[in-house]
Amino acid sequence: MSKRNSQESKRAARERLRIEREKQAKKAKIRRQLVIGVSVVAVLALATGVGVAVKKMNEPSGWDAAKDAKLVTPANAEGAKGTRVVIGGEDAKNRIDVYEDLRCPACASFEQSAGKLLQKGADDGKYKLQLHLGSIIDNNLGGEGSKNAISALGAALDVSNDAFRDYHEALYSKKHHPEETNDEFADDGYLLDVADSVKELKGNKDFRQNVEKGTFDKWALGMIGDFEKGKVDATPTVKVDGKKVETEQLPAELQKLGVDLGGGSGKE
Repeated sequence: MSKRNSQESKRAARERLRIEREKQAKKAKIRRQLVIGVSVVAVLALATGVGVAVKKMNEPSGWDAAKDAKLVTPANAEGAKGTRVVIGGEDAKNRIDVYEDLRCPACASFEQSAGKLLQKGADDGKYKLQLHLGSIIDNNLGGEGSKNAISALGAALDVSNDAFRDYHEALYSKKHHPEETNDEFADDGYLLDVADSVKELKGNKDFRQNVEKGTFDKWALGMIGDFEKGKVDATPTVKVDGKKVETEQLPAELQKLGVDLGGGSGKE
């Protein structure tokens, strides 16, 4: 082989080596770019995920969320904010206000013994009967049964006044009212089971949906706010024309208002 051919071969070999190195360098650069790109996407995805998680953690839930929810008022509620619930004697001159907590065992006993008599006097037009519902036991013992039951009663009031009254009676009945420390009213399923004893509510899809979705949760908080304006520290509390009356004195007060006590006490 001539010297010239030998030099040409060496140059060709060097050129091929250069080209190969450039190819490898290009491939390496592409691999680095892909790794960097995937890493950036992963970091962004992680950051987004963390951001969403943090946002979710900071978002209010349950009854905290209800405070900021849109107010939905039951169809048959009264007053500017729908927190006045009159269950009889709408046009009567005199008024009886009853303050109750749905988890309260003393309220259950009161309703089981005097509830029907109170309702009868209102239905006979002797007085306007207005109901106020609070959450003293939720506040003192923890839980949310008082609030949740008020919301469910709102769903019943949305159906009709009669549905509200019958459901209110059923919740306080010996059969359905739980122990004070047992927060069963916090369970929508339990509230719906009780509602099955009320003709207008059994199988009522709108009522069920409103209970499960908490449609009237904010309204329930408004009811509790109205209750607190009454400045009562125990339940049940009864006021006749604004004056507090002890429950054992109630029959005499009802008699003064023209209620026939011989019509039955409503005891079970």
